[in-house]
Amino acid sequence: MKVATKWMATGALMALSQWAAALQVPGPVVDGEWLSRNQAEVTVLDIRPDTKSFTATPQFETDKKTGKKVLVELGGHIADAVSVDPKMIRVERTLGGLKVKFMLPERAEFEKMARSWGVQSGKPIVIVAAGQDATDFNDATRLYWQFKVFGEDNITLVNGGTSGWIGEGREVVGVASKAVEGNWTGKPERMDLLATSEDVEKAIAAKSAQLVDARTTSQYLGLGKRDVVYAYGHIPGAHSVSNELLVTNGGDAARMLPAVTYRDIFKASGVDPQASTITYCNTGHLASSAWFVLSEVLGNRQTRLYDGSMHEWTLEKRAVQSVARQ
Repeated sequence: MKVATKWMATGALMALSQWAAALQVPGPVVDGEWLSRNQAEVTVLDIRPDTKSFTATPQFETDKKTGKKVLVELGGHIADAVSVDPKMIRVERTLGGLKVKFMLPERAEFEKMARSWGVQSGKPIVIVAAGQDATDFNDATRLYWQFKVFGEDNITLVNGGTSGWIGEGREVVGVASKAVEGNWTGKPERMDLLATSEDVEKAIAAKSAQLVDARTTSQYLGLGKRDVVYAYGHIPGAHSVSNELLVTNGGDAARMLPAVTYRDIFKASGVDPQASTITYCNTGHLASSAWFVLSEVLGNRQTRLYDGSMHEWTLEKRAVQSVARQ
């Protein structure tokens, strides 16, 4: 009995030691150099709209002035990365008798997804987007937000994504490795990261939170809209901060801006970067980048994402504001 007890105690101490020694990400954003150094200790999730390019060969052109090879068509992936299709991480849910698309899955369903990607409990998660434009950035921040909602904190994304990785002269591979089944377990939803239609209505009535519309200016004003949105314009009182403002244009990849620049962008848009905020867009995709910048980069923990966004808001026939249209 004493031997068994001693063995159990030793096993428990070894398990605790393993958890204590687990690598912790240094922040919400890392660069290619950090990932290169720690690649063996993390799970890399590659999320991109064109999943076929995951196993393709990158295409380059040579700049006639500098002689430098420039990436013109993304192909390949970071070794051992697992491909995640952004179209498959959100689901349709029935809310108030209405079928609302593109929503956060239930915890059990998201756990199943994460395990199929090989995500292991206690092992850091690194999200890598295609890195070519603002839409790619949104893919990464949306997946990041979903993990955070279900309690995952040891998670980060790579600035510049796969395009940035290639632009830095790092190698990619074209052969996909099969993901080993993971054992990741989510926690109950963090409601402080989520906003519902009712939360938005209350925020408008009590002026308790500022609203940030992350869509294009044209959609915000009501000059155009997506098919999944059933009225023109924006939620009353919302401020426009287009997601396209949140990454650089040009260069080897779409990269994030300095924190001080983000503060200035939000302030210039009439948004207090440290006040209670609800971000939204058409379906909760673009809004994730605004949420990420405010919450994770600028440290505003009073930031929530309205998951249903304009799709749910207009499906419920709630009020909108719009410019006059001929």
